[in-house]
Amino acid sequence: MGKDIVIELNRISFRYPSGRQVFAELDFILSKGERVGITGPNGSGKTTLLHIIMGLLKPDMGEVKIFGKPRRTEEEFKEVRLKIGLLFQDPDDQLFCPTVVEDVAFGLLNLRKTHEEAHRIAQRTLKELGLEGFEERITYTLSGGEKRLASLATVLAMEPKVLLLDEPTAGLDEETTERIIEVLTLSDLSYIVVTHDMEVLKRTTDCIYRLNDGKLHHL
Repeated sequence: MGKDIVIELNRISFRYPSGRQVFAELDFILSKGERVGITGPNGSGKTTLLHIIMGLLKPDMGEVKIFGKPRRTEEEFKEVRLKIGLLFQDPDDQLFCPTVVEDVAFGLLNLRKTHEEAHRIAQRTLKELGLEGFEERITYTLSGGEKRLASLATVLAMEPKVLLLDEPTAGLDEETTERIIEVLTLSDLSYIVVTHDMEVLKRTTDCIYRLNDGKLHHL
């Protein structure tokens, strides 16, 4: 069992700079192949939890273990970010290149893929998400749903082992929501979906937790 654990949080405590306690000795495990949903009130720390897993925030106490190794330093989290893809809540935090294909290819070029290979993977990923023909579209002119799909493409193109998705369907129309649900359910990835939308969680995850009062409660 131990070797199949992908993410392990042990007794994590965290306070915001304001002093407000978010987590109090929180424990969490994600094993290979698991699809976990997390819901909870605004301000309960759902996004913060994902950022701690990625090393974007550091807990005040407790241990973060990813792929069986304790992760504390920025250097130790670099490997994590190559294997775990985070879809930010706001697509504008993910998209910063002029065109869609440049955004999707950006991470691949950083992995030292050739220009041709990066663009081939980018085009394939866009096609899988129904964005064929969007390659040269100017990113900031996209609709909210198109931006969400394009930002998901930037994550999936990196071929991560695990996905962390922060409100992936918030504010989307039915068609785009269905597209994202289909992508998730057909994938063989382990993932965590954070959302208020219980219908999305029921359709895309195997178990659901509610984050409240600093702890995760199984629903």
